[in-house]
Parts: sequence; C-alpha cells; structure tokens
Amino acid sequence: MLTPRERVLCALAHEEPDRVPVFFGTSGVTTMLAPGYDKLKAYLGIESETTVFWRGLQYVLMDEEVLAWSGSDGRPLIAGPAPATLARDISEDAYVDGWGCLWERRPHGIYYEVVDSPIRTATIDDLDHYPWPDLAHPSRFTDLREKAMAIQDAGYAVVALSGVTPFEQSYMLRGVEQWMLDLAGDPGFALALMRKTTDLMKASVIQLLEEAGDAIDVLVTGDDLGTQNSTLISPKMYRELIKPFHVELMNEIKKRTKAKIFYHSDGNIYSLLPDLIEIGIDLLNPVQVNAGTMGDTARLKREFGDHLSFCGAIDTGWVLPNGTLAEVRAEVRRRIKDLAPGGGYILASVHCIQPDVPVENVVAMLDEARLAGQYPLAI
Repeated sequence: MLTPRERVLCALAHEEPDRVPVFFGTSGVTTMLAPGYDKLKAYLGIESETTVFWRGLQYVLMDEEVLAWSGSDGRPLIAGPAPATLARDISEDAYVDGWGCLWERRPHGIYYEVVDSPIRTATIDDLDHYPWPDLAHPSRFTDLREKAMAIQDAGYAVVALSGVTPFEQSYMLRGVEQWMLDLAGDPGFALALMRKTTDLMKASVIQLLEEAGDAIDVLVTGDDLGTQNSTLISPKMYRELIKPFHVELMNEIKKRTKAKIFYHSDGNIYSLLPDLIEIGIDLLNPVQVNAGTMGDTARLKREFGDHLSFCGAIDTGWVLPNGTLAEVRAEVRRRIKDLAPGGGYILASVHCIQPDVPVENVVAMLDEARLAGQYPLAI
C-alpha cells in the first residue's frame, strides 16, 4: 500500500496508484465552512475549537483527527499574515483586510463579502502611493520548511497555499463592475494594476519557495475566470491582458520547485483550458460540473487528460446539499469513472462544502471514494 504522499504523486504523474487520492481540508477550496464543519465534528464526537484561517470566507483549518478520519491524502501549508497598515477590525461582522478591502457579513449570513473596494476611483498615478501589504515579509515564512518536512515525514502530500491570485485581487480592489470597465475601456490602468498585484504576489511566492520549495508537493494558485455559463472575459482579452502575468508567475514558480501547480477557477472555463495547459498548470480545480461544458467530465478527460490532472468534480451545486445517499455515491462513481482511469484525478468536492450539506452526505462521499476508488477500477 502506498503512503498518502506517494498516492498523490503517483496520480499526478498520470499513473494509477492503489486508490484515487482524496483532498479534504487541504486548502480553502477543499475544506468546509465553519458552521458545517462544526456539525461534522459533532457527528464524529470530536470536541475542539474551530480555527478559521480566512475570516472572509470562513474557511476552516481542519483538526488532524478529522483529516485522518476522512482519508485525506494531503495536508495544508499556510504562510503567516502579511504586515499591513490598512488591516483593522471594525466589529464582529466587519473588518478591513490587508489590501484595504472592507468585508461585511450580512445579518444571519455565513461568510463575509467585499462591500467597499478601496481603489475603485484611483488613477494610475495613485497606484504608486497606495499602502500595499508587504506580502514578502520574512516573518510570514518562518519555520515553513520544518512544517512541510513534518507533513512529509508523516506520509502526507504537502499542499502549500501560495496566495497567487492577481486577477481576482484586482477586481476586489477595484470592484468587479469597474474592473470590467477598465479591461474593456482603460486597458492601460488594468495592466498597471495587474503589474502591481503580480509583483507583490511574485515576491511573496519567491520567498515561500526559497524557504520551502523543495519540500512542497502541490502549490495552490488560482484566479476565478468563469461564470456559470462562460468566462468572465473573452479568451482574446484573457490572452492579451491577463495571460502574460500568469506566464510570468508560473515561470518564476517552476524555476524554484518541482511541485505540481494547482490552479483554481470556478465556472465554465473550458475555452481557456488550452491556455492554462500552455502556461504550465498541472492540476485543475474545482471542475465545476454544474457550469456548462465542465459537466462533461468524460470529455474533459478525453481532450485534456494527457496534459492536465483534475481535482474536485463532486457536485456541490445540487448533489451534495440535496441528493440522497444513493445519489451522492452515484456522483462519486461517475466522476471516478470519467476522470480516474490512468491516474490524473484527485477526488474532492467542487469548492468548499457549505453548511447546508448534510453530514451524512459528506460521510457518503468519502466512503464511496474509498470503495469505488480502488485500482484497478471496477466501475
């Protein structure tokens, strides 16, 4: 039997391990939101204080006891917070993050939303005078290599969160509507802002990799480029205004680590998959199967499986929150059948699991992954 780390590396080498690897709690996009996680711990009889590592979206850092129970093959590696002059608490339901974005949680809401984008009226000249966070501050990366080696020594894949999301950060800083107007009508400003966010994130990921790059197995990056039906921007606009920055970042990463590059984007990004392969993405997440073309996972495997691995695909839009136990198990079998032959698939939910998902369905997903994911596949 392989160790969890060996299992992940084997699958990402497009070979068949002993079973399909599972990522559960290995990153923000493969974890649970805090209220749902509390229900799972109660179901398991685990008493502990829930730790949230991203306040805005209420992503939880899972307890080792839960990770071990789940059969998750990876463990997260998370850098510390960046020193920032703008970050401050306002109330239990509002805060300003290190970039200056105001986040608020609505009454009875679960997570926070950006309600004020700090540079929505800025000019290019203003960008030089904005108090940007120091993402590359050495204090963020203290002891990360030792932590990564401890994860590997325990037999698990090290899944490091890079914070590389320059497009997504740009629209949070600018506001989505204004950012779309910039891209279409003021590309000079859009390029200047992408230059700034890219430079900050590049400096940060270089520091991360210089500290622990040789001990990282999977490096999480991302930029949400999709909507339910198509891409947020046209492929032509992506290639002209965004892709060059992605190329630059991926080149810097590949100089410093052999880790596989995990790229997260929600939505239907089928038309951009050749571009993501070209820039060096190894592992696509979350494969949002209720978003247009992304639902045909057999086609994705057939067309792109020689170049891409896939992580996710277990539907959180309808099946996990609303499906019966039988339907959850059928969903797991379907995605394994489509994506797992020949390796190249890590099973996970499509994005983090929401609080409306019954605990029993989470249990069924993980149990069926163990049962149906054994190689040679019998499905």
